[in-house]
Amino acid sequence: MKIRNSVVFVTGASRGLGLAFAREALARGAAKVYAGVRNPEGFSEPGIIPVKIDVTDPDSVTAAAKIASDVTVLVNNAGIAEILASPLAAEAEDQARRIFETNFYGVIRTTRAFEAVLPSDGDGGVINVLSDVSWRAVPFLAPYSASKAAAWSYINNIRLHFRERKIGVVGVHVGFVDTDLTKDFDVPKASPVDVVRQAYDALETGESEVLADTGSRELKQSLSAAVPGYIDPAVLQA
Repeated sequence: MKIRNSVVFVTGASRGLGLAFAREALARGAAKVYAGVRNPEGFSEPGIIPVKIDVTDPDSVTAAAKIASDVTVLVNNAGIAEILASPLAAEAEDQARRIFETNFYGVIRTTRAFEAVLPSDGDGGVINVLSDVSWRAVPFLAPYSASKAAAWSYINNIRLHFRERKIGVVGVHVGFVDTDLTKDFDVPKASPVDVVRQAYDALETGESEVLADTGSRELKQSLSAAVPGYIDPAVLQA
């Protein structure tokens, strides 16, 4: 499939990686690009159509899918991240519920809402933004990590579900991306433009997974090791 002449809907598109997805789709010649945002009134990007959506609200998701009923490519980008002192902190359970509502259940809601309109002729696709913490143990991000691991498992099942309809499903694994969300973290960061280009390239060429940075590639390679990176992060430094 090609992004050119497609109709793309991106969740969480008000800024950062989501906005990069919307801009790149337009640059690649998409016929129409919808930016799924919580506040359409505050969004102004030439050539991109804002649509109100809150992926934690089923009615909002259903309404957005009705407005954008011509979508051929869905980008599940909306997500939240929070840190905590310990995986067993008193607030861990509440935080996990809050994060799962967006990062996991939001993916289910949005994919289900748009499923019927995605074309079955090889021109339909779903891109899902995941994280290297699906495989990396980071105690201060434990609920976030769990939500992304759950989303990874879920989209692997969706890929098989969509196979007969020839709808491509791409999972994008990446660590820190250079956006406003990560500006306070002094760590190596991937370029959002580079991540987005890799994701669209993968969808266009029929690939199923993108390992968008060095860290994600090293982690994936370690999964079959006797001591993988999620057991002992030190093996990734070897």
